[in-house]
Amino acid sequence: MMASLATTKNRLLGGFLLLTLALTATVSRADDKALEAVIAAHWQWALENYPEMRLGYGDRSGNAEWTDMSLAAQQERQQALTDFSKQLTRIEPAGLSATNRLNRQMLLRELEDDISAYEQGLNLIALDMRSGPQHAHGMVERLPFNTEQDYLDWLARLRALPTRLQQYEAILREGIERDRVQAAIIMARVPEQIDRVISEDPEASPFFKAFAQMPEGMDEAVAIKLQDDAKAVISKQLNPAYRAFGTFIADTYLPAARAEPGIGALEGGKAAYKFLARHYTTTDMTPEMIHQVGLDEVARIRGEMEAVIAEVGFEGDISAFNEFLPTDPPCDFPTPAARLEAYPSVSKRLDPELVKLFGKLPRIPYGVRPIPDEIAPDTTTAYYMPPAADGSRPGWYYVNLYQPEVRPKFEMEVLSVHESVPGHHLQIALARELDDLPEFRRRAGVTAFVEGWGLYSERLGYDMGLYTDPYSRYGQLVYDMWRAVRLVVDTGIHYFSWSRDRAIDFFLANAAKTRADIVNEIDRYIGWPGQALAYKIGQLKILELRSRAEETLGEQFDIRDFHDHLLGAGAIPLDALEARMSAWIEATAAGDAS
Repeated sequence: MMASLATTKNRLLGGFLLLTLALTATVSRADDKALEAVIAAHWQWALENYPEMRLGYGDRSGNAEWTDMSLAAQQERQQALTDFSKQLTRIEPAGLSATNRLNRQMLLRELEDDISAYEQGLNLIALDMRSGPQHAHGMVERLPFNTEQDYLDWLARLRALPTRLQQYEAILREGIERDRVQAAIIMARVPEQIDRVISEDPEASPFFKAFAQMPEGMDEAVAIKLQDDAKAVISKQLNPAYRAFGTFIADTYLPAARAEPGIGALEGGKAAYKFLARHYTTTDMTPEMIHQVGLDEVARIRGEMEAVIAEVGFEGDISAFNEFLPTDPPCDFPTPAARLEAYPSVSKRLDPELVKLFGKLPRIPYGVRPIPDEIAPDTTTAYYMPPAADGSRPGWYYVNLYQPEVRPKFEMEVLSVHESVPGHHLQIALARELDDLPEFRRRAGVTAFVEGWGLYSERLGYDMGLYTDPYSRYGQLVYDMWRAVRLVVDTGIHYFSWSRDRAIDFFLANAAKTRADIVNEIDRYIGWPGQALAYKIGQLKILELRSRAEETLGEQFDIRDFHDHLLGAGAIPLDALEARMSAWIEATAAGDAS
C-alpha cells in the first residue's frame, strides 16, 4: 500500500513537472515571438526612416531620397524610439531564449542611448570636419550607376540637397540657442571644405563625378541629357545653396561655436561626456578610470618602443627616433601611385595566413581604394567601408594618399591588418553572414567590439608572419601607442579641460605619427567626443579574455576555436562578450564546447 501511494505520488509529481515545463516552454515561445515582432517592426521602421540603408539590401526604392533631418522629423523619430523602448521593457527577459535575451538587451541599449543623446541635445552638434552635408558627394562611392534610373535617382538627390542644407542650418541654429555647439577650431575647417564642392565649371564639381563616364551601352542622347541636367543642377541649385550655407557657417555659426575644444565646457557637458564614454566603451568606466588606463598603457608601450630603438642602435630618445623615421629611405613613398600600388601586395600576404587563426572565413571579398581627394586632407590615415548586405558590393579598405612623402612605410602592415583582414573586413563580413540573427544584430556597429577587434588584430600580425624587421615591429607599437594616447587626450580634452595644444604635444611626445596626422587626429577627437575611447578599451578586454582562456585551458586552447566563438555572435557589448567567452571557456574545459 505504501509503495503504491509513493508510486502514485511520484507519477503525479512527474506529471506536474512535465506540465510546468510545457507551460514554461509555451510562455517562452510566446515571449520570443513578442520580442521578434518588436524587432521586426523596429527594423522595418528604420528602413522607412533611413532610405540610404535600403540599397544594401537590394532595394533601390530609397535611392532618390535623403533621410529627413528636419527638427520635426527628429522629434517624431524620438517618439517612435520611446514607443519601441516601452514595448521591449514590457517583455520580461527571463521568459526569453538565450539568443533573444541578448537581442532584447542590445536593441534596448541602442534605443535608450539614442533617446538619451537626443534628450541631452547631442543631435544638435550635427557636423564636424569629417561628417556633414559638405561631404554629401561621397555617397557616389556606395551607389550603383548602371542604368538611366540610377542617374535619375542621383539627380533627384542633388535637387533635394538645398532643402537638406536648410535642415542642417535649422539644427545648428537650435544648437546655438541651447548651448550645444561644436568647437570653433573644428568648424573653422568647414567653410574651406564647402568651397571645395563649389565649382564654376560644373564638370569639375565632385557632384558631377558619377556623370563623367557614362555606362557603355547607354543611349548617347540619354547620356548627354543626363549630363546636361547634372550641370544645370550643379550651377543653378547646388552652388548657390552651398554658398549660402558656407556664409551661414562663417558669419553666424563660427562666432557662436565654443572657444574651448572640449564638450565639457558646455552646460552639462561633463555629464554628456560621461554618457558618451559609457556608450562607446559599453562599460561603466568613468573618465578618470579611462584616463589612468591610458597613462598606464602609454608607459608600458613606451618601454617596448625604447627596447626596439636600442635594438637598431639608434642614439637618441623616442622623440628623436620618431623624427628620424619618416626621413629613412625604407619609409619613403614619393608619389600617391607608388603608395597605392604597395597596399595590395600586403593584402596578398595576409589572406593565406588566415587559416592558421580562423576556422571560418567570410565569403565576401574586399579591395583597396584611395580616399577621395576632396576629403583626404582633413581625414585620417585609412578607413573601411563595409560590404553591402546583399553581397552586391565588396568591402573597401580606403587609404589616404595625401602627402605620401610623410607617410612611413612601417605603418602599412599594421594598418592593413586593422582595416582589412583579420581586422574590420573579416569581422564585419562574418557578422553579415550570421543568418540566424536578426538584421540589426548582423549590422551592429558596437564600437568597443568593432574597433577593439581591429586593434587586437594588429597584434595578430605577429602570428601571420608580419613585423619581421625592427621597423615594422616599431610600427605595430606606434599604432598601439596611438590608441593608448587616445584614452589620455580624449578624456583630457573633454573632461579635464586640456587645451588643443596640450593634447597635440602629448601625442607628439609619445607616438611616431607626423604632425599633420596628429593634428587631424586631435581634431577628430574634438569633433567626436568619446568615440576614440572604444579602441583600446575593447582591445584590452579581448586580450584579457584570450589570456584567461590560454591559462585555463592550457593544451586544450585552440586559437581558431577561440576566434570563431568570439566572432560568432557579431559585434556585441563588452559585458555580453565577457559572459559569452566565459561560458565557452568553462564548456571547453569540461569538454562540452561544440
